[in-house]
Amino acid sequence: MSPNGPGGRKRGVLFDVDGTLVDSCYLHTLAWWQAFRGAGLDVPMASIHRSVGMGGAELLEHLLPADRDKSGDQAIMSSHGAVFATFWPALRPLDGARDLLAQCYESGFAVALASSARKQDLDALRSTLRADSYLHAATSANDAKAGKPAPDILQAALDAVGLQAGDVVYVGDAVWDVYAAGRLGIPTIGLTCGGTSAAELLEAGAVETYENPRELLANLRDSAIGRLARSS
Repeated sequence: MSPNGPGGRKRGVLFDVDGTLVDSCYLHTLAWWQAFRGAGLDVPMASIHRSVGMGGAELLEHLLPADRDKSGDQAIMSSHGAVFATFWPALRPLDGARDLLAQCYESGFAVALASSARKQDLDALRSTLRADSYLHAATSANDAKAGKPAPDILQAALDAVGLQAGDVVYVGDAVWDVYAAGRLGIPTIGLTCGGTSAAELLEAGAVETYENPRELLANLRDSAIGRLARSS
């Protein structure tokens, strides 16, 4: 499965991390819930989970009233970060995550992480994955003006590996991943291991879905990644 197009043009695969490669979506849900409670706000966990994958500022805009006093937003985001950091030792890769990254890398794709996480959280996630030798780049919320569903983080990843939107496929677990990639015309493979259903991911625009990284790896040749490798 050669990823090089006409004239040897390089191809790549971009990956979300939380809920896609690392089993962390529900830890983020709990961290946000505690941060909201600490600010005197009662936000249901189900609503929070549906918003995980957005950038922090975007998540607050999505979940909280527009007419709120926004002077406390930064404190809420800082509280979320502090609580989530206590979960770092509990982080675990999802089944097949490291093997999937390795296979894409060894097949000749440029491989990059494109995550809404803060840099310090992404560093913890990367430590959990132990797959840095299979990465060409990794971009976080620190590399973008706006978080998902804005496409800034994905554009930063494209720039980091020197590729165009038509040369890559994105792998993510949330509708916000699909929306962000769609704004750049990048096809998204949806994984349901972050807690979002296949139906929701497909409705948002994902080209196909798999249960987890292991299932995608088992079907890699027939997936959108395999089709990208064979495209002219």
